[in-house]
Amino acid sequence: MTTSFIRWPAARIAAATLLVGSGPAFADFGYVANIDVQGKAENAETVAGVVFHDLSRDGVMQDDEPGVAGVMVTNGREVTTTGQDGTYALPVYDNMTVSVVEPAAWDVPTDENGVPQFFYHHLPDGTPEALRYGGLAPTGPLPEAINFPMIRTGATDSFDCVMMGDTQPYSNTEIGHVRDATLDTILGEDLSEAECIVMLGDVMGDDLSLLPRFMSLFSVAGLPQYYVHGNHDFDFDATTDEHSADSWRQIYGPNYYAFEIGQATFIALDNVVYPCGPEDDGPGGRDACADPTETVYNGRVTDRQMEWLAGILDNTPEDRLIVMLHHIPFVSFIDSNTGRHQTDNLAEIHEMLAGRPAISFSGHTHTFEYLDAGEWYRGWEEQVGVTRLPFPHVIGGAPSGNWYFGDLGFDGTPLSFARGGTPPGFMMVRFDGNEPTVEFRAAGQPADRQMALAFNTPGFRDWFTTIMNWTERRDDEEAESVSEMPPVTVNDLPDTRLMTPEDVAGTVWLTANVWNGGRGTEVFAQIGDGPRMPMERTQAANGEDVLAGAEWADPFSVPRQMTVGRYAWQSTEGDPRAQGFELWQGSDFGPATPQSAQSWMVADQSPHLWRMEMPADLPMGTHVIRVTAIQPDGREFTDHITFEMREERPFPYWDDTLWQDASN
Repeated sequence: MTTSFIRWPAARIAAATLLVGSGPAFADFGYVANIDVQGKAENAETVAGVVFHDLSRDGVMQDDEPGVAGVMVTNGREVTTTGQDGTYALPVYDNMTVSVVEPAAWDVPTDENGVPQFFYHHLPDGTPEALRYGGLAPTGPLPEAINFPMIRTGATDSFDCVMMGDTQPYSNTEIGHVRDATLDTILGEDLSEAECIVMLGDVMGDDLSLLPRFMSLFSVAGLPQYYVHGNHDFDFDATTDEHSADSWRQIYGPNYYAFEIGQATFIALDNVVYPCGPEDDGPGGRDACADPTETVYNGRVTDRQMEWLAGILDNTPEDRLIVMLHHIPFVSFIDSNTGRHQTDNLAEIHEMLAGRPAISFSGHTHTFEYLDAGEWYRGWEEQVGVTRLPFPHVIGGAPSGNWYFGDLGFDGTPLSFARGGTPPGFMMVRFDGNEPTVEFRAAGQPADRQMALAFNTPGFRDWFTTIMNWTERRDDEEAESVSEMPPVTVNDLPDTRLMTPEDVAGTVWLTANVWNGGRGTEVFAQIGDGPRMPMERTQAANGEDVLAGAEWADPFSVPRQMTVGRYAWQSTEGDPRAQGFELWQGSDFGPATPQSAQSWMVADQSPHLWRMEMPADLPMGTHVIRVTAIQPDGREFTDHITFEMREERPFPYWDDTLWQDASN
């Protein structure tokens, strides 16, 4: 990378150490400034200004600072490019955000937290209704000029980006969980070639007052923070979709925008329509949008954004990689039969991107799903009108896992295995030219830990069926009274790593939950020095429906989800709200007997689970299986699991029969 200026990776060196003065600790981002807003223009019909090379690095356009030609500028609807002198002009309308698309080889300034400053909101009278988190303050008359500063940094073809789905803290306690698990793990990564952090929506858990603290925490990574607007980031008290992101815009910035790095153009959409209306009616739960008694959201890209997206693409060379960033997935495995949780106008978006290199990143489902080109699931055609995918669609997992549910792990943060069996974590995405490579990172785990191994035994299936049936009755609001005490707990689960001939005769599968596995992943198992045997993906992603239940569950994560001891935490002198635990807008879980997760949160289905039936002729004794996962780009990851073959299952508890005479 050739440059005479400090670029983001170099700035990390300064950011790695917090500078403590009389004020709060902060990271040194090297180029901190605002945009240059000049004068007032009453009744203006055109917004105009200059994109300029900020040689003085103060954000204010000086006479000797030249304009930058060929840069995209937008009002959120129309898109234009700057002339040779850096000037632009666009039509004016109320409630618009004027922004610049940061070009490759240039950097826009950031604020002290690393939030890029490339936009100006125009809403003269402010949000027209009172919102609990403030909405957008009145901006007054349009400025005479909105000038966008940037500095030349030099081109780069290869870079990394940290990406993640739903961090979704509902409280300051849960912000601490993000800090202690995900952020600490990110800071252990080699970020020397990283250029960005991308949060794929549900950055917050309904409480936007937590957002400033959150942005301050992630500033320690020393990377620009690009956030996507999600369905837990909007103003729940907004009465129209047009103003449902106003508090977000005031605190963070635009709810949709674009920027370039290297040979990639990143396009961040807001595909959460709230409240949705009759125009969103359709299958898969969208009928709630047409019900005047319901106030819900739907996954759709609005007409204004679609016009804007077309303008961005019209001004983007067709060989550049298009990186779509959005919260609600375009499509998903876990919600393949649910319309509201996928994107209505995906077929039109696919058509707009036809022939271009592209990849989609989203969050929302609290699962990690690498849906490769060519894959499809049965519900997609009915729900959003597509079948086989033309390019990869990645749902990026969640630092919150299954909403911070579960007992505390080694680092004192909730285990929170997600619905597909993925642990809390994030992605490291490598961009080489217009080729992306996606790697998953489990929070608090070594970078090379990419799978979880277990055995699906008859004993596991019986245990799972027993407790899941009880869980579903407990969760059914219309069910008759159900015992508060679960029929079994994880203590009743027979040791799945100890098998008998009877177990094997009843079918035992070795399972490998390869968290980043997809259509092109090959998985093999080797017992001792025996031959390498292929494992089969439980979901072929060839148009079939989701397979769920005991046979398809992940026996590694499920036991951790089905007995949660935190329910029973009580104290005699503690805070009343510290009894049991809280999630989701203060909803309390306990104090009660240890319970399972809610039935819909359990990993009884997964698009990245491989299995192999265990041989019936294994000799008695102790064995080791090594499992290797090979990704399409040649990366290999290996893990192992030890198990026993015994003629019969031994007594599991303390055996005092030989001690009875002595005690007497």
